[in-house]
Amino acid sequence: MSDNTENITGYVNRRFSIAPMMDWTDTHCRSFHRLMSQHALLYTEMVTTGALIHGHRERFLRYSADEHPVALQLGGSNPEELALCARMAEDHGYDEVNLNVGCPSDRVQNNMIGACLMEHPQRVAECLARMQDAVRIPVTIKHRLGIDELDSQEYLLSFIEQVRQSGCQTFIIHARKAILQGLNPKQNREIPPLCYDRVYDVKQTFPDLEIIINGGITTLDDCITHLQHVDGVMIGREAYQNPYPLLSEVDARLFDDHYPIASRVEIAQAFIPYIETQVALGAPLYAITKHLLGLFHGQRGGKQFRRHISENGHQKTAGPEVFQQALEFVTG
Repeated sequence: MSDNTENITGYVNRRFSIAPMMDWTDTHCRSFHRLMSQHALLYTEMVTTGALIHGHRERFLRYSADEHPVALQLGGSNPEELALCARMAEDHGYDEVNLNVGCPSDRVQNNMIGACLMEHPQRVAECLARMQDAVRIPVTIKHRLGIDELDSQEYLLSFIEQVRQSGCQTFIIHARKAILQGLNPKQNREIPPLCYDRVYDVKQTFPDLEIIINGGITTLDDCITHLQHVDGVMIGREAYQNPYPLLSEVDARLFDDHYPIASRVEIAQAFIPYIETQVALGAPLYAITKHLLGLFHGQRGGKQFRRHISENGHQKTAGPEVFQQALEFVTG
């Protein structure tokens, strides 16, 4: 749990961040990622305003103190509700609160959440303005290049021009459009083409804004290339599915913070006390250890490590010993 200590710095380093991903970037995932990088900015899964206002608030806002810097991503379109939830984020010590204007799923569209809001820039600006009025921590936006037929560069620049009037200074741009009719969320991450040059053009057009690029980025070499044109890079699935090559070296290569890099096995062993604590608190083993399935990607014994956790971690009686047994496949 967060200790609710006030953590208002007014500045968050967004040079490298891990994208908010539904069902993936929960508190267990973020605690694991933090073992490999002290500087990467971590994001929660998207949490809707309705879930926070009417649901189990503490469950959605829970995180470990060692996750900092960590940002809460909100989904919603009601300015007053978003302001209220932004205050919750600040009260819980989050370093940033982010508005999701990029999720293409049908479920959120029906509630005026996510990418469909790109059609309503004035509503987005009003939401961000109210959020900023409510808190002192940074308020940011994550959005697409466009949606459906509203996907020209002129529309994108107009959208940003209107939204920036809210005072928002940080725009995280997924370098694809979203097709809201006919493609599911997975297809929307793969089928619309990546257009990095359009994000670069946003930075050239609005040099005073902080522009973060997202979408299809898989290596630190890619990051370094993008950082010649924009202010920061956000990586999604690659950081989750094959975390070690990225996160073990990002502090040295992008933040010039050089310290001994722990091995994959050392990272796994360092996570065992966390697993023991969370299982003792009632968390299912697989809910914790599923986030480590990619740790030994491409390594000897990696497939057996994943298989052992996948086959045995779901059992109600599964405890930390299942994870330790899995480690024997990569250490033996």
